[in-house]
Amino acid sequence: MQIENPLPIVSPGNTRASVTEAITQPPLTPARQTPRFWAIGFGVAFIGVMIFLLAVTELFYRGVGIWGINIPVAWAFAIVNFVWWIGIGHAGTLISAILLLLRQEWRTSINRFAEAMTLFAVAQAGMFPILHLGRPWLFYWLLPYPNTQWLWPQFRSPLIWDAFAVLTYFTVSVLFWYVGLVPDLATLRDRATSKFAKITYGIFALGWRNSTRQWLHYTRTYWLLAALATPLVISVHSIIGMDFAYAQVPGWHSTIFPPYFVAGAIFSGFAMVITLGVPLRKFYHFEGFITERHLDNMAKVMLAVGLIVGYGYIMEIVTPLYGGDPTEIHTMLDRFTGAYSPFYIALLSINIGLTQTLWIKRVRRSPWVLWVVAIIINVGMWLERFTIIVQSLHVDFLPSSWHMYWPTIWDIFTFVGTIGLFFALFYGFVRLLPAISVFEMRELVTHHKEPEKPQELPAQGD
Repeated sequence: MQIENPLPIVSPGNTRASVTEAITQPPLTPARQTPRFWAIGFGVAFIGVMIFLLAVTELFYRGVGIWGINIPVAWAFAIVNFVWWIGIGHAGTLISAILLLLRQEWRTSINRFAEAMTLFAVAQAGMFPILHLGRPWLFYWLLPYPNTQWLWPQFRSPLIWDAFAVLTYFTVSVLFWYVGLVPDLATLRDRATSKFAKITYGIFALGWRNSTRQWLHYTRTYWLLAALATPLVISVHSIIGMDFAYAQVPGWHSTIFPPYFVAGAIFSGFAMVITLGVPLRKFYHFEGFITERHLDNMAKVMLAVGLIVGYGYIMEIVTPLYGGDPTEIHTMLDRFTGAYSPFYIALLSINIGLTQTLWIKRVRRSPWVLWVVAIIINVGMWLERFTIIVQSLHVDFLPSSWHMYWPTIWDIFTFVGTIGLFFALFYGFVRLLPAISVFEMRELVTHHKEPEKPQELPAQGD
């Protein structure tokens, strides 16, 4: 029986020098030689940033009444987008921390830009609860600080847990990302030709000189941060799931929500990594570093957690029928037959139906096909959040208070604006910093270097 050769983690023929040159070339390119595709992409993203600033200015001037929220749908686009962005931010820490502790070498090519994706996604998520407060300038009331009014947060509230969990997650992710960057910042410092670039990269490189002592401290710190970040991957979205599970709202009050939310977060997070990784691979010619093996492995992770998400959907149907609560049953049936049923049918078709295409090897290893699938899956995960929040709230316990929710133009502008801000930050990242870890790729190339073939000795008598 012939055994299929595994796909390589890094393409043959790469050396330490070629890896360093290829990865450091984009951030060290002079401003006048900036690629046209980068300028066009950043320009489009910057338009989104302007839309976001317009929407936020209007919100500060007129208040949350410009949104479509009402009673009983007091949580709508803002919280939908909060949960969606937090979910996207999970894949970066999972790739960087958990796969590092499990010694999975294939993470090396994708961990750096996945970590950046985490930071930018969590930054978008963190803005929505603050904007939703109505008085966003008083957001610091969520934090326990000494004050003469004896005003303290209600620590029994899961919403307060959100503030602590997200802030802790963001802080550890920033530290983890920056510590991993230090050796590469020193490489950029040493290779830069501009004096300004040398000084700037040198400041952030913290005096890195590649000594054995520095590497010893670096390795200990990096693995310690990975160990600290690992439980945060599970805890952050579990706490967000508890926001819903603790509430006496039909469609929310379920113990399956914390693990179900974690699986959904990993599902959408890996989809976003693929969404960013495939164009990055193509336009910066990183095919030798982000190989088909990386795409195949990420698609397999998406398939595994997608099946868990599908199981969660089935339990959301079975649990009300088993419990016999008429309100829960009505909420479940309303998802199939009510005003928002097209959204629910679409999310089931995407998150369960489309996910099954990942069983096909050709789909997993075809970059642009997988890219399209990943984008559609992120749309499906946004629809899931919309259905959980809006559809459950608009048919509450009292039929007299039932009310439809439809987003206004300002809801849409705020959401589209955060997408623009996310991509603007990501474009800035790939232009100024190495999108792939240089020193880890050099280690990987050395480790997977093909042994030289021994020279054949001349035959006796030649």
